[in-house]
Amino acid sequence: MEIVAEYSFNRGKEYIEENHPCELQEIREIISLVDATRFKTKVSKEKTMPGELLYSPKELNNEFLRLLNERDWHSVRISVKTYVPEISREHIGFREMDAVKNRLGVEVQFGKYAFMVYNVAAKMTIFSKQKIIDSGIEIVPMWSLANHMSSGVSYFEQIKTDLEYRGTSNIDIPVLVLGIDVVKPARQLDVTSFNER
Repeated sequence: MEIVAEYSFNRGKEYIEENHPCELQEIREIISLVDATRFKTKVSKEKTMPGELLYSPKELNNEFLRLLNERDWHSVRISVKTYVPEISREHIGFREMDAVKNRLGVEVQFGKYAFMVYNVAAKMTIFSKQKIIDSGIEIVPMWSLANHMSSGVSYFEQIKTDLEYRGTSNIDIPVLVLGIDVVKPARQLDVTSFNER
């Protein structure tokens, strides 16, 4: 797979290049090692594309985690709890990050859109507050790849738009969002974007 686009949220690219250059290089290498064609195994049952062979988000995610683990990146789980006085109950749960190494957190997201924004705007902030990470990388498909997965899969263009419009807060940590695809497309002029202005 290849990195097609990058978005530096809260100076994420600059921070990670300065403080985690070796880890960033490892992430770039891992992405290049993923052969997505091996994971075009999901037969669509959707009305809009019945019987079409799609990329399996679960299998792609597992391949990324396997390659991360081989290079000593490890998932980290923390316990969380809160008391709800209105019902006199304590809620107990956990939060888990896909991979952490030397205080850099990585999330690989081939799921629904809400999870992508949650990773950057909430989960990574929680792990930073717990002194587990100081910055993060979010790996997501480009629209061109998500278009060959089940409907509802999130993509780079969505998260970049939302984070740009949201802006940064004083609790946000530096995050580099990487948009990936099977192959890097040739640069094209997108006429529709000019028509929308």
